[in-house]
Amino acid sequence: MKVSRPWSARAWQDTAHVMTGPLVATVLAGLTLMLAMAPPMLRRGVPWFTRVQRSRFAAFLGARIPPVPSPASWRSPSTWRQIGYHLLSPVVSGLGALIVAGAWGGSVVGLTGFAQPAFQPQPLEFTFNLRNPVVAAVYFLIGAALLLLAPILARAMASFDLAVARAMLERSRDELGRRIETLTESRAGMVDAADAERRRIERDLHDGAQQRLVSLAMNLGLARATLTDLPEPARAAIEQAHEEAKQALKELRDFVRGLHPAVLNDQGLDAALSGVAARAPLPVRLRVDIERRTSPTIEAVAFFTVSEALTNIAKHAAATRAEVTVRREGDRLRLLVYDDGCGGATLESGTGLRGLSQRIRSVDGTLRLTSPFGGPTTIEVDLPCE
Repeated sequence: MKVSRPWSARAWQDTAHVMTGPLVATVLAGLTLMLAMAPPMLRRGVPWFTRVQRSRFAAFLGARIPPVPSPASWRSPSTWRQIGYHLLSPVVSGLGALIVAGAWGGSVVGLTGFAQPAFQPQPLEFTFNLRNPVVAAVYFLIGAALLLLAPILARAMASFDLAVARAMLERSRDELGRRIETLTESRAGMVDAADAERRRIERDLHDGAQQRLVSLAMNLGLARATLTDLPEPARAAIEQAHEEAKQALKELRDFVRGLHPAVLNDQGLDAALSGVAARAPLPVRLRVDIERRTSPTIEAVAFFTVSEALTNIAKHAAATRAEVTVRREGDRLRLLVYDDGCGGATLESGTGLRGLSQRIRSVDGTLRLTSPFGGPTTIEVDLPCE
């Protein structure tokens, strides 16, 4: 806990928070008790009371207490915790205010005690004789000690008040756990839906546009081979159209393969990665040891991880060879991509590896990159199988 000087703004803000606490807490506790006879009104009023307290903590302490969703019923645990805080807060705030006020007040009395004889010539029976230098000195020392102690007490009482508020006004661990579980399920559903949509697009393009382009290219090729007696401009136009149709077909196939290769659905990760390794512009040693297939989403993430890694190696690593190892260990799928290139790769150096890391994290996987300057580079990926 950082200790503030008696004259610092922090000390006065802590003091103001503690001293305003009893008034605000007492008013809110009274309103809570008044509305207790009407549960619907209490359910609507308690969140407003909580916002008042949250604004007080933000104004004086700069502390943000995250809001909780409005409860659907006054019987919800969050509502009862808020009610409990508003009823307990006067006790906590009152105790803190009493201690802090006593420290500041005692410091004022002690530091000004030497002047008392000037205003009160004859000491009262129940007071010390401050005309005595020793008594006056003790008074002054006690006042100085309380002056130094008051900011510490104000900070401690404010921190205690904040701790109680966080414990009772924030989400409970059970609620946070359920929320995390819900978000995890929602994210998994979104990832699965996106992967299913990619497979649907791939299937539609493969069965629709790609087949029509194949037919167009075949017809143009047939016309190019048989219609030899056409004028030269017409033959040149047919030849150009044929070449462009073949190029469009190649680009469409590459696009479809990038979306979701059909072989991944039909034959699994081993066959799909074999095709990627065969098309790589450098020698790739591939080893796949998977006894049984993982979920389609994890297979897609593993496929695109290896595919993107080999693409980056071909573009940037200046490597002469690469190795890819895929194995399943229990409920984990582990990938290792190695190359003997120049190294120096980082997750921040480009969008490729950063995109891979984001895709892997979306399914609760991890990526570790080791790439010293001069090489080699190793990418280790750990994925859940389901």
